[in-house]
Order: sequence, then C-alpha cells, then structure tokens
Amino acid sequence: MTVLSAAWLEDRAAQGVCEMLEAGGHQAWFVGGCVRNALLDAPVTDLDISTDAHPERVIALAEAAGLKAVPTGIDHGTITVVHDDQPFEITTFRRDVETDGRRAVVAFAETIEEDAQRRDFTINALYADRHGALRDPVGGLADLPDRRFRFIGLAEDRIREDYLRILRFFRFFAWYGSELDAEGLAACAAHADGLASLSAERVTSEVLKLLSAENPAPAVAAMEHAGILHRTLPRTSTKVLGPFLHFDPVSELDPMARLAALGGDVVTLRLSKAEARLHATYRSIMEGSDTPGALGFHHGAPVAHRGLALRAAALETPLMDTDIAAASRGAAAVFPVRAADLPGSLQGPEIGATLKALEEVWIASDFSLSKEGLLARL
Repeated sequence: MTVLSAAWLEDRAAQGVCEMLEAGGHQAWFVGGCVRNALLDAPVTDLDISTDAHPERVIALAEAAGLKAVPTGIDHGTITVVHDDQPFEITTFRRDVETDGRRAVVAFAETIEEDAQRRDFTINALYADRHGALRDPVGGLADLPDRRFRFIGLAEDRIREDYLRILRFFRFFAWYGSELDAEGLAACAAHADGLASLSAERVTSEVLKLLSAENPAPAVAAMEHAGILHRTLPRTSTKVLGPFLHFDPVSELDPMARLAALGGDVVTLRLSKAEARLHATYRSIMEGSDTPGALGFHHGAPVAHRGLALRAAALETPLMDTDIAAASRGAAAVFPVRAADLPGSLQGPEIGATLKALEEVWIASDFSLSKEGLLARL
C-alpha cells in the first residue's frame, strides 16, 4: 500500500482536526490538491478534508473541541474549522443530483467512492488519512507518473456537468502536466460552446491561474489548437507569448504581462481596476516607442523591464541589456526640480506644463541635467 509522506501530515493542527472528527465516530480524509501536490513533490498551500460527517455535526464537534467553525459553504457541505490560526475546509462527502454546466445541486453521500465520482480529474480524487494511508477510488495513482490529467469516467460527461472544467483541464496541464490526455482534449474541443454559459468571474479566475504557471505556453498553444483560446480571449495570438517568456527578465512572474503578450480582447474577463490598469500599461509599452529610461522613470523597473521584453518579443528583436540598464537608471532617478523652484511669475496650469516640459528635457538628457541646468533653460 502506498503511504504518503509530507511535512503537513505532521502538523499539529492538521492532526488535531482529523482527530476531532475521528473521535466523533467519523472519517477524515485529506483530499485534492494537497494530496496530489505532495505526491508530485509540488508546493502545498491549502489542506482540504473530506468526511462523512454532515455540516451541523462538524460544527458541533469543532465547538466541543474549542475550535472556531465558520459556515463558509454550508449549503454545499463545507465548514471552515480554524485550529492554531490555520483554516481547514471540511466538506461532507457529496454526490451530484442535478447539473446544468454551470452549477450543481448536490446531496450528501456516505462513501469516498460516491464523493470521488463527482470530482473532475483522477489525480484530484486521491485521498489520504492522517497517517498518510492513500485511497484511490478512480485510478489516479496510475496517472501520476505521466502527470496526466484525465477526466473521471467519460470526459464529455464531466464537462457537461461544469464547462469550467475545460479551462481547468488546461490550467492543471500548465501547472503540473507533462502529457496532454487525448480524450480530454477532444472532449474540450467538442464542447467549447459551453464556455459561453460561464460567468466572467469564473473564467477570469481560471485564465489568470493558468497564466501564473511557470511556463503556460504549451497549455495556451493547446488551447489555441483546440479552438478554446479564441472563445475565451477573442483575437488573441500565441506568437508573442513564447519569446516573451524567454525574454522576461523579472524573476517574479506577472499574469498581466502574459495576458498582454496574447494581445486581443480582454472584455470577456472581469479584471480588477488595478489589473486592468497594469494590463493597459503593458500593452501601451509594448506598442509604443518611449525610451527605456522614460519607461523606468514613469513605471518603475519591474514594469519597464517586462514592457521592454514584450516590445522585443512583438518586434522579433533581441532584448538589449543596455535597454534594461537604461530602464533601471530611469527607475532610480529623481527629478530635481520642484514647483517651488520655478519663477513666481508662473501661475496655475503654467506650473504643471513647465514641470512636464523640463521633465521631458531631463529624461532626454539621460537624467544628467542638474536643477540649475534645467532652470537655466527657462
């Protein structure tokens, strides 16, 4: 029998939550991403627990143990239990009663086997008890060596239950996969029309998670080949993404820059105001002609560096080290003139216009002109 080994299994809070459920006569199984990622030697961020205890019972057991219980998703069987300031989502075994491609009506189930059947991919339906003993109801362990995300049962059935699984298929491939399941890919292509029924919020979340993978290019290329990309992001192209990922000089990835590399429309997405501004900035740099120094001064080094990488990728030219250095100089430069330095005869809008004009001269000088040299030009 395969036994899971992971540091989080030794965590006192994780063990305590499982012991709480077991002491009440119930099952407690870690499930989903934490088990999958531990087996793939990938980082684990969230610990989800599946149980045969109903939500009201979970709340009662938690409160009896002196733990905080929050009914975060009680309608769907999920209670968040907080132990040592760590949140654990505890969800009752479920089975689908009715689905329409966007949401499901669920009922509580009694067994792991029933619970596993309503999940999406075999690798996401692996369970481990608090000792690390694994349960594999749908054959996920066989798919692990190839890092293959295979739909549970018939791929078309799983997709018709929730069309978001089309995007999840490519997102998980981008993050963890090495072999694209042919049956799953064909089913995604065949049911691509169903994406139109999804909310912009759900689509946006999946797209940004996909673009946050270390190298999303193969997954995005597969989406384009299957006719999924243009349904999700109209008039996009993968032409710039690969070269940009090669050029990107900033270690911390940025999904907005990757989205900008794809071009096209983002009206189908529900970006925050900050995300929309950043995306627009990248597109402006990519398509504009501002000097590297000006970009660094106006936008800071990380955004300027990525913008220059986007521009180089779009123009199919090398990304010059001298441009990166110039952008860094611009980011570190401090404009030496203030409004108080200007002649008192200037009033109102004249002050702002003069400062802007002097700033442009200063940037053109590669930030070399002093305050005295700039004021001498008035």
